[in-house]
Amino acid sequence: MADQPGGRARGRARGRGRAKAAQQQVVRPGSGPPAAAAAAAAQEDVLPTPGRGRSRGGSAQPPAQPIPQQQAAGEPPADQMAKLAIQQSSEGVGGISSRQRRTDVRYGDPKTRPAHIVDKTGGSGTRVFLRTNTFRLKTKPDWHLYQYHVEFNPPCDSKRLRQFLVRSQSENHFGKALAFDGMVLFLVRRLPERVTKILSRKKDGTDVELTVTLTNELPPNSPICLQVYNIIFRKVLSMIGMEQVGRHYYNPNKPATIPQHHLMLWPGFITSILQYEKDVMLMADVSHKILRSDTVVDILYELLKTKGRGRFKEEATRALVGEIVLTEYNNKTYRVDDINWDMNPKSTFKKFDGTEISFVEYYKTNYEKNIEDMDQPLLISRPKKREERQAAARGQELGPVMLIPELCMLTGLSDETRANFHVMKDIATHTRISPDKRIQTMMEFNRDFAKPEVREYTETWGLRFDDKLHQFEGRTLPSEKIKQKDRGGKQYVQYTYKPADAEWSREMRGYQLLTSVDLNEWAVLYTQRDTPKAQDFVQTMMKVAPAMGMKVKDPATCCLGDDRAETYLQTIRGGVQPTTQMVVCILPTNRKDRYDAIKKCCCLEHPVPSQVILGRTLSKKPTLMSVATKIAMQINCKLGGELWALEIPLKSTMIIGIDNYHDSSTKGRSVCGVVCSMNKDFTRYYSDCTFQHTGQELIDGLRPILLAALKKFYEINGALPDKVIVYRDGVGDGQLPAVVEHELPQMLEMLKAIGPDYNPKVAVVVVKKRINNRFFYAPNPNANTHANPPPGTIIDKDVTKPDLYDFFLVSQSVRQGTVTPTHYNVIWDTSGLKPDHIQRLTYKLCHLYYNWPGTIRVPAPCLYAHKLAFLVGQSLHKQPSRDLSDRLFFL
Repeated sequence: MADQPGGRARGRARGRGRAKAAQQQVVRPGSGPPAAAAAAAAQEDVLPTPGRGRSRGGSAQPPAQPIPQQQAAGEPPADQMAKLAIQQSSEGVGGISSRQRRTDVRYGDPKTRPAHIVDKTGGSGTRVFLRTNTFRLKTKPDWHLYQYHVEFNPPCDSKRLRQFLVRSQSENHFGKALAFDGMVLFLVRRLPERVTKILSRKKDGTDVELTVTLTNELPPNSPICLQVYNIIFRKVLSMIGMEQVGRHYYNPNKPATIPQHHLMLWPGFITSILQYEKDVMLMADVSHKILRSDTVVDILYELLKTKGRGRFKEEATRALVGEIVLTEYNNKTYRVDDINWDMNPKSTFKKFDGTEISFVEYYKTNYEKNIEDMDQPLLISRPKKREERQAAARGQELGPVMLIPELCMLTGLSDETRANFHVMKDIATHTRISPDKRIQTMMEFNRDFAKPEVREYTETWGLRFDDKLHQFEGRTLPSEKIKQKDRGGKQYVQYTYKPADAEWSREMRGYQLLTSVDLNEWAVLYTQRDTPKAQDFVQTMMKVAPAMGMKVKDPATCCLGDDRAETYLQTIRGGVQPTTQMVVCILPTNRKDRYDAIKKCCCLEHPVPSQVILGRTLSKKPTLMSVATKIAMQINCKLGGELWALEIPLKSTMIIGIDNYHDSSTKGRSVCGVVCSMNKDFTRYYSDCTFQHTGQELIDGLRPILLAALKKFYEINGALPDKVIVYRDGVGDGQLPAVVEHELPQMLEMLKAIGPDYNPKVAVVVVKKRINNRFFYAPNPNANTHANPPPGTIIDKDVTKPDLYDFFLVSQSVRQGTVTPTHYNVIWDTSGLKPDHIQRLTYKLCHLYYNWPGTIRVPAPCLYAHKLAFLVGQSLHKQPSRDLSDRLFFL
């Protein structure tokens, strides 16, 4: 039972900026090239940069990075592409060399597989047959991709003209399979000469000489080939009727509607073509885009009707600013930064040629959209700083994009909607897909590749996708033995659980907690209307606690005159004594500001463990015994007790969990929670947090925390740990290079700096939860029915990466939908542990989270670090008192 009545945190700041709109030139809606030019460009196989600056939506496992990922200001990607040359390297023929800095061009994640790890597969456990959501990409024998640099004489400034001049030679010289970005040309056939000169003709009859020079011959698994595969596949997606929204593709022609909530879901897929252990494969996972079925102008009218004119603008701003909208005329997504109440569809803006046109005329001419409401305000979407810098480098100035509410739909779900159980239940009927249904959907997706126009297109490139999901063998680790005290509290007992359920709430009944702490000095605060609930709770607590080994004395109770936050704070300040062990606050309603105030008081001003309970949680007497039992267990943890343990045969080892959470009060600041184990069972922890600003090195704040943790470990155990194993969670897409190149070396240097004789064995494991890999258990290779893999399933071959020391683990059991595995990437390892040992340790740690008597998705230290970072980022916004650092006060 989580001690957190507050709402779910949003993944983005809800800014309320207003000032810049009048100072910048207004950009026409859908800012970019004219509509006709954009339509023409869409038909070409160019080399685009994946995603759009104004779009939103991230992939948990995106395709390989754009070519190149970063570039010098003002330098077109083609210039860097032209600098790539054939080189003999550790990658073999087709190794990539760039005259830029290495960080300017990056393809996928950095290679982090330690040199001594020759075989990263384990051997323990029972073999199980699995299928996964990938299709093997097949190429013709001796298939290569040839990269050419194209020069024009006389030079041509227009990229569209350069593309026309090259494509007009496809029949005579290049063939139909070509991709050209204006400077770099990719072909699947090699031209007879290394340097080829071709005359091409403009539409006005002027000749232009093309000099086509071979710069690279790329094998099928080359990083650049992976990019080209993904570009080709995006064309395939558009050919089968899917449209790009953000980074992914959805089918707007097959929406699932939820009319009672004014929602609709577009079905789609998250896709990427990547190099896996042995083969290049297409990974495809089912996705859904959630949209409001009514437009933004409908929402505005509803607000006007319910809130009245006096509060209309304020409520409209609160409802829309910070939200993401989808424009129905081009399926692009924009963030709403403000509302311009002074403009309407009859207002005008300047086109590229300098002429003025009204929004009404523009949409009618370019998109055949007739705007009906002429009094609606316009939505403002401002460019990001990165886009402004890029435009400035080109000598341009970007203004805000103006959007018509009538042509926009809200995407995603608000906090209020997510808190609505009925809405989320109705959405889950469409999004929570069983393994068999997911496989059926993916096979239907695969059959679309057999359409004549799609097959003809892919065959011109010499490519074909396998028509079956990839299948292979995984392993399921044995269930673990849980250790507690017997009923008398004198001896240790061990028991197992049902492997398929991976939880032991029934098995643990009747046994005492591993280490119980008596509750002698505690206080209970409640309002007058919750008096009966508070009395029942205290009586039930005193009834259930002795069976767990806890002695609970009568608390100091205080009935408050009102439910104001200040009343709770004054009572805590006046009543908390140095001997007080716990403060329990029973709240009548779920108000975040009151919860935050109580937590600040108990974690910052008067450090004492606290437990916040909503009155409605205690309102049902039939379930009160169960509720009180869970609260008693949580209180025991906050007092420094231990609930259960496992046999983990590692001596003198410290496990560190690290996770990040964005601070809701300060833009650009995140909280990094750190927990470090202090005992041999990995059940007691030292915890602390640090704040990290954008561009700041995490190690700046991590160093004092790790030093304090090592000092505490020494005080408790009489020696420093021989092994340090770090589980690093909270590493987003694209952040792994920063962890490998900056955070990891500094962490290792910090450990060395402790003393000349201290050289611990270290392993650093990056934990990734937001992934799109799915695995399906089949009883045998010919089975037609599938289920989720059993808890403890390890996947360490076939769909892992050859350059990583990685594995997947399905540690949790789910009853609905398809289970999501967790990906573990060992980026540093001098621990001496075998792959089997790392995998077994990881699974064991998934059993030690004390808020749930079962396995969880990540090792317990990671989730403890997240809980700490969440509490600080949502409620405290300051470092908690060090007096609480040796207890799990944040549960």
